[in-house]
Amino acid sequence: MLSKYDLVCFDMDGTLTRTRSTWSWIHQCLGTEDEEGYQLFVNGKITEQEFMRMDIAVWKSVKPDLCRKDLIRIFQTIPLIEGIQETVATLQEAGMKCVIISGGIDLAANMLANEFGFDAVAADSLEMDADGVLTGEGVKVVDLQDKSVWVRKFMEEYGTTPERTVSIGNSFTDIPMFKSSGFSIAINADEYTEAAATVKLKTDNIADILDLIIFDKE
Repeated sequence: MLSKYDLVCFDMDGTLTRTRSTWSWIHQCLGTEDEEGYQLFVNGKITEQEFMRMDIAVWKSVKPDLCRKDLIRIFQTIPLIEGIQETVATLQEAGMKCVIISGGIDLAANMLANEFGFDAVAADSLEMDADGVLTGEGVKVVDLQDKSVWVRKFMEEYGTTPERTVSIGNSFTDIPMFKSSGFSIAINADEYTEAAATVKLKTDNIADILDLIIFDKE
């Protein structure tokens, strides 16, 4: 039974991963933290670009030569939600494109895309020099205040409409995606985010979304 949808947009951090973010996972692995930067950002005191710069500076304070190879090793250990492979394969078999839209780090998102077969990725990047060492700058690709921009871009790329698009996320930054999609799922989310979604779901296995999307069992 084929779905009535063409496109499924997944948040990454906290949705596909079991950690708050790929940024915080690097902190955890390096034994650092940037709670100050996080609070400044969520309270609108600094920009997303400034927040990225603060995070990277903290990492480099303990590992000045932090490089791409280090990050690959770090992201290979990030805990993931169960069922990603089954979910992506089943949705694609039913004719849907599966994409990641994240304010997380593109290196991690691309690793997930390569492993599980996502069709495309939009995520922030870390600037590196010719040797792959972090320069200290981040590259903002996804605006956390309006992730719907990328939902619309992927709808245009795949020739579909909001009514035939699904968005899945876990936090307030995913609400603009929900509003741009005909169907939305708040997965393991707070009450504020759940209230903005079509349906809410608490689960340890993301494959539980398949009944909602393919068979419309709300």
